[in-house]
Amino acid sequence: MQLEITIVDAFTDTLFKGNSAAVIITQQWLADDLMQSIAAENNLSETAFLMKFSDSEYRIRWFSPVTEIDFCGHATLASAFVLFSKNPTLQSVHFSAGAVGKMYIARADDGYITMHFPKRAPHPVAHIPGDLMTGLSIQPADVLRNNQAYFAIYEREEDIFNLKPDPAKLKILAPFDVVATARSVQYDFISRYFWPANGGVEDPVTGSIHTGLAPYWAEKLDKSRLTAFQASKRGGLLNCQVKEDRVIISGKAVQYLKGNISV
Repeated sequence: MQLEITIVDAFTDTLFKGNSAAVIITQQWLADDLMQSIAAENNLSETAFLMKFSDSEYRIRWFSPVTEIDFCGHATLASAFVLFSKNPTLQSVHFSAGAVGKMYIARADDGYITMHFPKRAPHPVAHIPGDLMTGLSIQPADVLRNNQAYFAIYEREEDIFNLKPDPAKLKILAPFDVVATARSVQYDFISRYFWPANGGVEDPVTGSIHTGLAPYWAEKLDKSRLTAFQASKRGGLLNCQVKEDRVIISGKAVQYLKGNISV
């Protein structure tokens, strides 16, 4: 069987920056173990599989190299980029996924793609795991959590750049990942995302976690529109808008590769 595959760098307009995702479109779902094997072979943060209902409606599933992921923002952006590239007259699409429901995705004239996601603000935790504190080389000022990750809040921007996480310790926090964040001078806030339990040591750009980061910083900074930078080695820029029950995340993308795989 031949499958078309496209690899896209998301949350960037520069090749080799942002976060890479593979996109594969099918008429019916492949077997779960086959999708996982393809994702492992690709060895990217995520491989997105789309099942087409119509030109503007798709089911979407995301796989890291080690497991299926409930919600992935950068691979959603990459998927929309592929669909818009294939159909220049298409202005919007709807994706649906089990854990996050229906997502409205649209493209703007300036090259940005906007994604309407559910709001997933973090909340204080009654007990801070010891493995979280020992797994971070710099102690955070506060810790919160949503259904995806622990939020390590720092008062100094330089702490985010200087963090040296211990993957073995953070992996014990499964199924939760860890995001470290601080207010920024150049942006509204920055972050880094560590996910040894679900994918790798550090994710280059994580769209999904900004559905929690943006509401947190919107409240702290008293503003509904924010600019965020994920301070990984590759780096990525995200524009966020916080509404009552949704977070709109916008970004750009650039194609790296298009080809076929044989399975």
